[in-house]
Amino acid sequence: MRLGLVGLPLSGKTTVFNALTGAARPVGMASPSKLELHTAIVNVPEPRVERLAALFEPRPPLVYAQVAYADVAGLDRGVGERGLSGPFRAEISQMDGFIHIVRAFESETMPHPEGSVNPQRDLETLDNEFLLADLMLVESRLARIAEEMQRGKDRANLSKEAELLERLRAALEQETPLRDLDLTAIEEHSLRGYGFLTRKPVLVLVNTGDEPRPAEDFVRSPHKHAATAAIQGQLELELTQLDPEEATLFRAEYGAAESIRERVIRASYALLGLHTFFTIGEDEVRAWALPIGGTALDAAASIHTDLARGFVRAEVIDAETLLEMGDWNAVRQAGRLRQEGRDYVVQDGDVISVRFNV
Repeated sequence: MRLGLVGLPLSGKTTVFNALTGAARPVGMASPSKLELHTAIVNVPEPRVERLAALFEPRPPLVYAQVAYADVAGLDRGVGERGLSGPFRAEISQMDGFIHIVRAFESETMPHPEGSVNPQRDLETLDNEFLLADLMLVESRLARIAEEMQRGKDRANLSKEAELLERLRAALEQETPLRDLDLTAIEEHSLRGYGFLTRKPVLVLVNTGDEPRPAEDFVRSPHKHAATAAIQGQLELELTQLDPEEATLFRAEYGAAESIRERVIRASYALLGLHTFFTIGEDEVRAWALPIGGTALDAAASIHTDLARGFVRAEVIDAETLLEMGDWNAVRQAGRLRQEGRDYVVQDGDVISVRFNV
């Protein structure tokens, strides 16, 4: 799972990135014209894997599911129209989703580049830059298709591709992100190689500065596969620099029971439609992220391709029952360990042992 943090200059994007990942990137130093990425990998907070590790005492103790966050520097007004460089676009097109950081705070020392603070305007600016970038990609491909058809190449397939791209172009020209379109499974599959930015889900984080207010006070996002939340970026960064007990007291004072990492990762999971399953053993207790609706075979493939290739069955128990009973053998002897086939839909919190034969 990899998500890109994007925002206009002086939105507090890098402050949020540092608070979220524990990085120490300099704030306010990026050149708006220099497109670059800085990535950090974060463990997904998961109390259940910690409780399982305490019970089974594996060596090494435990492995968390992880998420990578990328600080996408250099996005400002006009970048979509100027066009993204090939290597840079290739990088951000591989993101599973984006987190749009939108400024909602005043600052005399850091005046807003547009002259006023207007979160809805800034959100629409970010959306439009991605719309323009996708529109340029569509138009470029349509031009190449026209040339290839003139040379007599595979007219039937090229005609189908052009027809779909014309639909996409019409939507983009109406400022409709491609994630709003209802596409068939075949159409979805045919678009995978393009890396369209507006096909990806978006989490909008409204950076409210010192004032704790809900995101709905500042922005609205009527699009599909989009969610909004409010954060206090600078406060969150300062809290990460305190010891845990002090941070807990300060969060209670400000009415924020969870850290930014817990809240944003949970929102990221929801945005991407993920949940967690576990594997246990003498060598490792591990949490894994899996798309909701994924099967036992999908879970096996996440662990290792050999497990999926030689899948026989999955032994499954939910984590809370296992923790309550305290032992895998006790679960088996009590008849609580379920035998599931490859099409079993994995549930959040399942502990899975895959039996396979290669």
